[in-house]
Amino acid sequence: MFTSREIIDLAVRIEKNGEAVYRKAMNEVSDLSLQSLLRRFADDEAEHTVWFSELLSRLPDGPAADEALQDMAKSILEGILGDQSFSLQEADFSRMEHVDQLIGTALEFEKDTILFYEMIGAMIQEPDIQARLREIIEEEQRHVRQLEKLLISKP
Repeated sequence: MFTSREIIDLAVRIEKNGEAVYRKAMNEVSDLSLQSLLRRFADDEAEHTVWFSELLSRLPDGPAADEALQDMAKSILEGILGDQSFSLQEADFSRMEHVDQLIGTALEFEKDTILFYEMIGAMIQEPDIQARLREIIEEEQRHVRQLEKLLISKP
């Protein structure tokens, strides 16, 4: 059974991973506008990490009080997410021959992250936490739109 602490910890890891990979990719692409976009994405992910970390620090240690949340979390993490690691670590951007490969990989990561956040958002009852999570989801959706726009505009 997964606790709310484990779910939020996964969110922290997702955001840290995204930030690290976007910063690495920034140094491996020559297109200045793409570098700028990746920098902005990395900064957004760092901000999300801070918020999830602060949320994590406010959660009680030990088992979560809400057993329904635990049951739903287990179902989500085991059933829906399956083997998805939410990781871009295996993506070697320096070996990608075309910018659209980098964009496609980042796009898939962002979409997976949104799916995860929407699922956990359905389990959160605190209005302030729900509101901030919705803002993060909207920011991730902006990332998706920007990446999709890049894919369309690339020759």
